[in-house]
Amino acid sequence: MKKLVAFTFLVLYAGSTFACSTFLLSRNGQHFFGRNYDWVTGNGMVLVNARGVKKTSYTTGGEKPVTWVSDCGSITFNQYGKEFPHGGINEKGLVVELMWLSETVYPQADQRGTLNELQWIQYQLDNHTTVEQVIASDKLLRINHQDAVPLHYLVADAAGNAATIEFIGGKMVVHKGADLPAPVLTNTAYGEAIGRIKRGNGSSYGDNSLDRFATACRMVEGFQQAPANENPVDYSFSILDKVAQGDFTKWRIVYDITNREVHFITKGDRKRLSLKDFNFDCNNTSLYFDLGNPEGGQISRLFAPLSFEQNKTLLQRSAKESISHVKISEAAINRAAGYYRQVACK
Repeated sequence: MKKLVAFTFLVLYAGSTFACSTFLLSRNGQHFFGRNYDWVTGNGMVLVNARGVKKTSYTTGGEKPVTWVSDCGSITFNQYGKEFPHGGINEKGLVVELMWLSETVYPQADQRGTLNELQWIQYQLDNHTTVEQVIASDKLLRINHQDAVPLHYLVADAAGNAATIEFIGGKMVVHKGADLPAPVLTNTAYGEAIGRIKRGNGSSYGDNSLDRFATACRMVEGFQQAPANENPVDYSFSILDKVAQGDFTKWRIVYDITNREVHFITKGDRKRLSLKDFNFDCNNTSLYFDLGNPEGGQISRLFAPLSFEQNKTLLQRSAKESISHVKISEAAINRAAGYYRQVACK
């Protein structure tokens, strides 16, 4: 099935194929956030996002925009252009990652300003340092419901707080603290997933999302009994391996929140970078690393300036490689690519 889209940014037909998984692993005051990105293309970039950048949200349909100046620098993973990440971490240790959730219903139009479901992530990384601040932003802004991709999010911060953020029946639904017994999220609404797991008595639930959720929950809990010398980054990757979807899993990412490092596997060997290696002061030059680069190890030195043309090429290639599941018009690509020129240092 293919779907022609009229969109705020893009609308995907995912069906049973969008199968991402996320979790937070914590022990002895250290926190590690794991994520698998499962999709038909692994095309993408790691992008450096500066502080001190003035932005007005990407909106359509006459919706009220949001304007802000980024207060935090961040590292994000982007597939459909700069400013529209699938997830990332900022310099204060806030991590936000998305997953598909078919039951999502975003709020209807009201007095709040709007942005799309991907730029919502960049807004949070630009402006906030804690999970509570992310949740509180719902009073000020909302995701544009027009043709939006149905997503939910797992969010974590440097203090080890975590929350699932969903939009059910047009309202934000949050699980945190005692309501979040397992900081894990796949492609089932959290309340349903944790309820099914508590009632279940088998190793398989006959549902891919629930099976991944249950596996990750067991392994996150099991880390508390793991040997003291167990490497938490390696353990996080072992969880990601267990819930991987074969060749469909394109990105495996582990955020070492405590040490502000990112470890990931796309093509080739495992890669790593430290946020401390980057200057997030605004100078109107964006840096990127192509996720198709197979080189492993420390890759901070391999980042290069991002041009308008390279950003547009990213959009075009992602659209082409996703064509079995989504059709994006050239006009839509041009409009989204043009947004790159609308942000600049304050």
